[in-house]
Amino acid sequence: MKKWIILIILIGLCTSAYLYIYKDHRNIETETPVFVVTANSIGSEFSKGSLKSEKKYLNKTIIVSGVISEINQNDLTINDKIFCQFNKVIKQSLKIESEIKIKGRVIGYDDLLEQIKLDQCIIE
Repeated sequence: MKKWIILIILIGLCTSAYLYIYKDHRNIETETPVFVVTANSIGSEFSKGSLKSEKKYLNKTIIVSGVISEINQNDLTINDKIFCQFNKVIKQSLKIESEIKIKGRVIGYDDLLEQIKLDQCIIE
């Protein structure tokens, strides 16, 4: 009898652990942004106190607006402060020095480059 109870508890724990580890991925495209900011305002916030700002923004969906300073195939940089990585190739005809709004998830701050990193970005 004790063996069956232990077996049922083990199966329950394993199932709970599996469901916790393999959650569905977030769909940033359909999420409502928690913050809507400009690249300069969030950049100055992170430069003043990166730890406090990371607690505020980390893993949150935001919309950031600014001027494109660099474009690559799967990423772009806004105001030299926000690095935005896309899941797909950027197909729109974007130009450096043009205004843009990007929606993405904040994944951290690079102290060396002084850039805020976003992933799963989409153009708004």
